[in-house]
Amino acid sequence: MLKFNKIVLLILYILDAIKMKIKYKKIKGIISIGKNRKGYVYCEEIKSEVVINKRNLNKAFDGDEVIIYIYNKINFKNKYEGEVLEIIKRKKNKFKGIVQINKNFGFVKAIDKKNYIDFYIDKKQIKKYKEDEIVLVELINWPKDSKKPNGKITKSFGKIGNFDTEINSILNEFELSEKFDKKIIKEVEKINIKIEEKEIKKRRDFRNILTFTIDPEDAKDFDDAISVKHLYENEYEIGIHIADVTHYVKEMSIIDNEAKNRATSVYLVDRVITMLPEKISNYICSLRPNEEKFTFSAVFKIDLEGEVKESWFGKSIIKSKRRFTYKEVEKILNKENKKKVIEKVLEKVNQIAKKLRRKRNENGSINFEKKEVKFILNEKKEPKKIKFKESNQATKLIEELMLLANKKVAEYIYKKIKNKKTVYRIHDFPDQEKIKELKEVCKNFGHKLETKGKGLAKSLNKILKNIKGKQEQNMIDNLAIRAMSKAEYSTKNIGHYGLSFSKYTHFTSPIRRYPDMMVHRILNKLLQNKKGSLENDIDQCCIQSTKQEINATKAERESIKYMQVKYMEDKIGHVFKGIISGINDRNIYVEINENKCEGMIRVNEMRDDKYYYNEKKRCLVGKRKGTEFFLGDDLYVQVVKADVVNRYLDFIISE
Repeated sequence: MLKFNKIVLLILYILDAIKMKIKYKKIKGIISIGKNRKGYVYCEEIKSEVVINKRNLNKAFDGDEVIIYIYNKINFKNKYEGEVLEIIKRKKNKFKGIVQINKNFGFVKAIDKKNYIDFYIDKKQIKKYKEDEIVLVELINWPKDSKKPNGKITKSFGKIGNFDTEINSILNEFELSEKFDKKIIKEVEKINIKIEEKEIKKRRDFRNILTFTIDPEDAKDFDDAISVKHLYENEYEIGIHIADVTHYVKEMSIIDNEAKNRATSVYLVDRVITMLPEKISNYICSLRPNEEKFTFSAVFKIDLEGEVKESWFGKSIIKSKRRFTYKEVEKILNKENKKKVIEKVLEKVNQIAKKLRRKRNENGSINFEKKEVKFILNEKKEPKKIKFKESNQATKLIEELMLLANKKVAEYIYKKIKNKKTVYRIHDFPDQEKIKELKEVCKNFGHKLETKGKGLAKSLNKILKNIKGKQEQNMIDNLAIRAMSKAEYSTKNIGHYGLSFSKYTHFTSPIRRYPDMMVHRILNKLLQNKKGSLENDIDQCCIQSTKQEINATKAERESIKYMQVKYMEDKIGHVFKGIISGINDRNIYVEINENKCEGMIRVNEMRDDKYYYNEKKRCLVGKRKGTEFFLGDDLYVQVVKADVVNRYLDFIISE
C-alpha cells in the first residue's frame, strides 16, 4: 500500500511539472552548496530552487556562477531537480584544508563545510608539509577522468588545534589582515599631529569645560568624550565630542582608500583588526586624558526631562580631564551619597539618559540586552574561564548619548541636503514568519507576545525585561534578534525600525566605522555651505560597508565558536543542563546554561525512536513513543565530541 501511495504521489508531481511548462530548461545562476552536499540554484521563472544532487554537480563549488539543466520532473519534496552543465565563473579558487600524507601521494582534505571534495597534491610538494597541518590550497586543474582536482599548497597556517593556527585561518577565511601596506604606514608618519593655533581659531574651544571618557577597561581607541556644563536649574549643556578622524585622514588618500575597503574594525576574541593603522586609532585620534585633541562635536542644551532645547554641530578642541571605565562609573552611580562634583555630574547625566531611554521605549524602540561572551585566557591563550558582559547604567548612559547624537545629526543633514545623497543607517520591518515562531516560543514560557503594529515593540520589551536573568533569556534574545531584519547602510532612508527613529545615521565611531567618516565629511561640507557632491561613490561605499560589517560579524562569531569548542575540549563525557535553542529535521541544538556553549544532537543518532520534524507544531516527534522536543525545552546533555577545526560540539541526550 505504501509503495502504491508513493507511485501515485510521483505521478501527481510529474503532472504538476508538465502543467508548469518550463520554457527555458537551461538557466544561469549562482549555485549554493548545502551541508548535505547538494546544490541549489534559484530559478526566477518557477519561483523556486532547483535541487542538484552531488553526482550532478559536475565540479561546481559553492558560489560558482553556473549554467544548469532542469529535468522535467519533481522529487518527493516537491522540488525541481537538475544538473550543472557549465561553470561560467568560479567564486574562489583557494580553499582551506588539512594535509593528509600517503605513501605515494598526498592530498588536502577540505575543511570548508560547503566544499565536498579533496585535492590531490604533487608528491614533491607534499614533502614540505606535515600530517595534520592546516593549509591553503589553490585549484590548479580538474582532469575530466579524475574524481578529484589537482591542487597546489600556497600557504600554511600551522599545526591543527594550535591557537594561532586557528585564529590565522579565521583571518584568511574572512580575508582580514592585521598588517597595513608599507606605503600606508609611511603616509601615516607624514601626518601633521601638531595642535596649531591657526586650526584652534577655526574651532569651538571646550578645553576648560569638564570633559571625560567612559569606555571598557581594555579599550585603547577612545573615539568619544562627554562634556557637561550646568546652565540653569534644570538645564545642562551636554557635548558629545567625537575624534576628528577626517581632519587627519584626507579624502581619496591611500589611508582613506584602505579604510574604505576595510570599512570596519573587527573584534576577535584575542585581538582587534583595526580599520585604521594603530598610530591613528590608538594615538593620533584617541581622546586620551590630559591631551588636547581635535574633535567633531554634537552639543545639546537639554533639561532633566530629556527635552533638547537647542543643538549645535561643528569642529572643536577638547582636553579630557579623566578616563573612566564602565565599572568605575557604575560604582559611582550606585553610591547613595554622591559628594564629589564629578559624581553629581554623572548622576545628572544618567538622569537625562534614563529619560531619553524611556521616550524611545514609548515611541516603539526595542531594547535588546544580550549577554556578551568574554573569555579569560591563560599564557598559552587557552580559555580557562567564560564570563558574561551585561549592560548596566554606565553602558546605557553612553548608549543613549550616542543614539541622541546620531539621530540629531541625521535630522540636521536630512533638512540641509535637498536633492543630494547622504548615508543613513536603516532597519526594515521584522520577518513575520520568524515573529510567529518567536510568539510560540514565548508562549511556552508563559509570555504573551503581541504581533501587531507598535504593540509588538511594547510587548517584546516587556518580555525582554521579564526574562532577564532567567534560563530562557539568551535563547529568546537570540530568536528575537534573528526575527529582526539586518540593519544596513543606504542612501535611501526608510527609517530605523528597531530604534523607532524616522531618520538615523552613524556619526559617533569614525575610528572603527567608515560610514561615520563619510557622515563627518558630509556634515562638515554642509556646515561650510560647500557646493557640489557631498561624498564620492556614496552608494558603493554603503554597499561595501554593509558587506564588510556582515563579514566582520561572521568572523567574530567564528572566533567565539572556536574558543567555546576549545573550552569544552577537556569536558568530553561531562553532563550539562541546557536549553533547546534550535531544531530541525536533522539536528537538535542545545545551549548549555552555565557557559552558553552550543552544540548539536544528531537526530539520526537518537536510538530510542525514529524522529520526524512536525512543521505545524515546530517540534521533533518520535514516531513510536510520541516524545516531543520543542524550542526552549530543558535537556541534560553529555559532551561526546569537540571539533576545534570545524568548530562544533556534538552532544547526546543524557539518561
